[in-house]
Amino acid sequence: MIITVGIIAYNEKAKLGLLLKDICAQTYDHKKIEILLVDSNSTDNTKKIMETFMKNNKEDFYDVKVLSNPKKTQPCGWNVVLNNYSGDAVVRIDAHASIPSNFIAKNVETLESGEYICGGVRPNIIDQTTPWKETLLLLETSLFGSSIAPYRRQQGKSYVNSLFHGAYRREVFDKIGFFNENLTRTEDNEIHYRMQKAGFKLCFNPEIVSYQHTRNSLKSMIKQKYGNGKWIGLTLSVEPRCFSYYHFVPFVFVMGIIFCSVFAILGYPLLLEILFLLYSMFDFVNTVSCFTMRDIHPHFFLLPLLFPLIHIAYGFGTLVGLLQIPFWKKSIKNKG
Repeated sequence: MIITVGIIAYNEKAKLGLLLKDICAQTYDHKKIEILLVDSNSTDNTKKIMETFMKNNKEDFYDVKVLSNPKKTQPCGWNVVLNNYSGDAVVRIDAHASIPSNFIAKNVETLESGEYICGGVRPNIIDQTTPWKETLLLLETSLFGSSIAPYRRQQGKSYVNSLFHGAYRREVFDKIGFFNENLTRTEDNEIHYRMQKAGFKLCFNPEIVSYQHTRNSLKSMIKQKYGNGKWIGLTLSVEPRCFSYYHFVPFVFVMGIIFCSVFAILGYPLLLEILFLLYSMFDFVNTVSCFTMRDIHPHFFLLPLLFPLIHIAYGFGTLVGLLQIPFWKKSIKNKG
């Protein structure tokens, strides 16, 4: 099987070189691996790294190409890949990721077993072991801080609703079409829903492992959570059925704070007190759980304050997204 690896990057000079080394270390026959590197108008030397890799490795692989994504967004970048790939299947890898040497081989093995779509576990990692980055890693990887999505949790082989770093046979996109370019963050949720609607199953295989680098600062993590929440709100106007209930828990929490605060102002503080009591209990229990996962650092005592920050950022983002739907739909109509 010829498999295409698609990597979309914007200003990823710090991590891209490491990922390309991971690709060179793959155990799968390099002559059966096509690599498409898509630059999204980077302002650093990301494209130069891509071009140097192509120059030095083109003869070692089935093919290596550097392509441009002038529209910059992720779905537009993946559509560049889908318009140019030659493989029997394509696997998408985040430029901010790391893969073990058997990653491609395990994907191919799963696809050749009869599956059309597959993916696996995606643990978070940090690029430097410091107390603060360990704290952010716990914040991101704990059940309370992230979600119950299968790719975040180890479990047996099963069929799921969404995958991270998925691999797809050519027949899948031939049947369902390409990514929705109007969706910046939730394009994978929407297209996975379309795949299932078309009759395809998404196979989760825990033997397939890839790693995602955790954000290095609280500011960038909060920005990410806000953006994810906002695009969930906006995407509800396109396809609400592509999400699971856990995507909306932070939104419910934020709305609970708003409504309970209104009642408190009106002289009925009990609901707000109950809400904060319940949240504080979950916050405390999950913080204690985090303490058992790694050697304790003083920074870990900040977790009870960090959890509500990311939850509120995510939930507020969803609220903003919902409020912006009419303006967003209008801008799409004007562009069309």
